[in-house]
Amino acid sequence: MTTEATAPAGLTLHDARPFFERALAYGMQHGLIDRVKLDSFSVDAPKGMVQIARYFGSEYLRPELELARVRLVNLVSLCLEHQSGGDLHRAAVALRDHTLLSRSKGGSDMLKALIAMPQNSHFGMNERGGFADRHIPLLAKWTLRPYTDYQVEFAQRSHAAGLIDAAVWLAHDLGLDADTLEGSDKDAEAVIRTALLAHATRCTEMPDWPTFDKMITALRKKHGGEAAAAFKLPVPAEVPAEFRAVVTAVRDSVLADLPKMLDASLPARKLFDQTPAFMGRYYWIEDGLAEVDHHDRNASATWNKVTGGNTDDGTLLTLFLCVATAAKTPKTLLTEKAAAALLRKVRKTGLDSAKVQAYITQHAPFEHQDDYQRLWQTFVEEAEATLKSDLAHAHNDALALLRRECHIVE
Repeated sequence: MTTEATAPAGLTLHDARPFFERALAYGMQHGLIDRVKLDSFSVDAPKGMVQIARYFGSEYLRPELELARVRLVNLVSLCLEHQSGGDLHRAAVALRDHTLLSRSKGGSDMLKALIAMPQNSHFGMNERGGFADRHIPLLAKWTLRPYTDYQVEFAQRSHAAGLIDAAVWLAHDLGLDADTLEGSDKDAEAVIRTALLAHATRCTEMPDWPTFDKMITALRKKHGGEAAAAFKLPVPAEVPAEFRAVVTAVRDSVLADLPKMLDASLPARKLFDQTPAFMGRYYWIEDGLAEVDHHDRNASATWNKVTGGNTDDGTLLTLFLCVATAAKTPKTLLTEKAAAALLRKVRKTGLDSAKVQAYITQHAPFEHQDDYQRLWQTFVEEAEATLKSDLAHAHNDALALLRRECHIVE
């Protein structure tokens, strides 16, 4: 690329002329562009200026025509420099072999394609479809910007487009269509990260939250602790060649997340949905009904195991009392001895209703949770004073209350 000239004194001079002008001068100097071609430029240039002025405003105003001249030169320069790679000889040959208006159109087409490219890799934040009339004001600005600005913007948008295309391919491979991704308000990198984890855990569909939770649990069991160092998370072999570099770069960010991801002491929901650094970093299908159904299935299994399928007030209050006093194994039936020990603990530390509320929310069937919360609150309001009293006769009164409200056996 020849854009500089060397002065006799050895100084390097920068040629600030538009690339079109430099290519034209080179072509004339080296006999590539003759008088006939120059005459065609003289005919085409005014036509192009009028067309450009009309497109962006009015061809009847002198300032608009002057601006159109600048735009014409910039568009031709953009096309020539891009196609020639900055080589003046190749650019001069292109001027010889093509019309001025075709090079202007080439530059315009490049800018329209640029504007239609995604600005970032976030689904839902980019317009779908190609260049439209609403983009004309933006095109007007780009026709006045230098080629270096185009190069920077093109690189950024190309990277974003690569991420989106790779995410769409990986999602489709896991049974999720592009329309669903468009409405997800998620970043393409989040989709790629989750797709890589899905392949690593042999999951064949893009996960909803319950499935994603199971994926993390499986990874923690297999790769937690010392095994984490050996976890390489390979890029699936079926990923097309044009996406492998993009997917590999995102894979490296997943590997950086592994220490926290494989830490079993941190619940998955708290890590991925409540930790700022991880919020939005991974993708799962938002399906409220599926999450409720998953909760109900898990809750039912745990709840039925503890209650034995019994839902009478005595069973529930006995269970809640055990939870409120931090019993190691909550029960629905207490011996007299166990009940007395429970009373001593109540007098010492009180009743922790927050634990009961959390227990009900986590384990009880969803449709009954409000009723169970009210049952517990009513019991606490009526019985707490008696249970916590240290008067002489209070112990017997408290035991009598437990025998009446809970399940106590001799």
